[in-house]
Amino acid sequence: MTPTTTTAPGFPLALPQDAPRAARTVLGLLQRLTHGSLTVRLPDDSVRHFGAAPGSSTLTTSLTLRNWEPCRAALRSGDIGFAESYIAGDWGTPNLVELMQVVIANRRALEDVVYGHWLGRLAYRLRHRLNRNSRTGSARNIHAHYDLGNAFYAAWLDETMNYSAAWFEGDLARPLPEAQRAKVARALDRAGVKAGDRVLEIGCGWGALAEMAAREFGASVTGVTLSTEQLAYARERTAGLPVDLRLQDYRDISDAPFDAICSIEMVEAVGRDYWPAYFQAVHRLLKPGGRACVQTIVIDDRLFERYIGATDFIQQYIFPGGCLPCPREFRRAAEAAGLEVVNEFAFGADYAETLRRWRERFLAQRATVLQQGFDERFSRIWEFYLAYCEAAFLQQSTDVVQYTLRKRPTPPAG
Repeated sequence: MTPTTTTAPGFPLALPQDAPRAARTVLGLLQRLTHGSLTVRLPDDSVRHFGAAPGSSTLTTSLTLRNWEPCRAALRSGDIGFAESYIAGDWGTPNLVELMQVVIANRRALEDVVYGHWLGRLAYRLRHRLNRNSRTGSARNIHAHYDLGNAFYAAWLDETMNYSAAWFEGDLARPLPEAQRAKVARALDRAGVKAGDRVLEIGCGWGALAEMAAREFGASVTGVTLSTEQLAYARERTAGLPVDLRLQDYRDISDAPFDAICSIEMVEAVGRDYWPAYFQAVHRLLKPGGRACVQTIVIDDRLFERYIGATDFIQQYIFPGGCLPCPREFRRAAEAAGLEVVNEFAFGADYAETLRRWRERFLAQRATVLQQGFDERFSRIWEFYLAYCEAAFLQQSTDVVQYTLRKRPTPPAG
């Protein structure tokens, strides 16, 4: 076996004779690593080391290339190609989250690998544009993700069936169901929900917030979703409570005004072109002086322009039509619709912990998922997705924020 070779910028990179140009380019880029430590086992079983000395960094990871295709794929289409080659089994790692952290931490140095060649990503960008969230497109996009089946999500979510960031209130050892309930209670509290209020939930999921709003806050709730699977589950869950759940687009809600509005991680599915319509709907449906609590994943302001000019693995494989706002653009869109941002609460570290627990449970339930009719390829897609998101929150390129919005009171006449 060839011994490990440590590489660094300015030093020639010795590679097997059969290494293609793409491999030489990608491994050359890895010589620029400034954060963390990466050991790569090549297809001929020789080893190369990049970045800090092994064990000297908190980010220490390794990657095994089973063939050269991951290098070609990454150069061609960035993170999408890299993910696709993982899904195909062309490379492996003992810790997918740590590997993705190293890639994200070295984003600038690895730009060609992270983003890929514009021509290689052209078809993906066109596909993303075709997934726009018109009324018809929204229903199709939501169906593609949320109608995979309630049994699928129940296999790895916790008993509360919350598919959004939990809030651990400073105790990351707290049971996940408790942390999920704390997140929901905070959203209702920030929206100012009290007994007798009419509450609207845009994107009601499996009914966790509607149930708490009715049962514990004494409110009457209207909730909308475009997922038939979620709707059936949520209706059964809230039977007997003052809850009206509908299969309806948020743009078609007409029974205003509501005393309060909650929307948990719905904005990400709206699509950038439709952010104005979303916030205008919140403004139209909320009573003057009323509050809305909108929880959303956000991408770092500094990454936003590059992000919206391309497309990524999650948009292609997980959330068609989706787009993360950045904090700057969220505030701008809300304020343009006449909504005042009165509170912001970020808890990205809690989302990383939530994702860690989901990922571990998903892997533990892999056999159950396969028994439901899903295949190994599907399983690897979701494993990559959960690890990819966890790493992004750990590296703070994404965050999750509960924004409290207030509709400005109507000024007195005269």
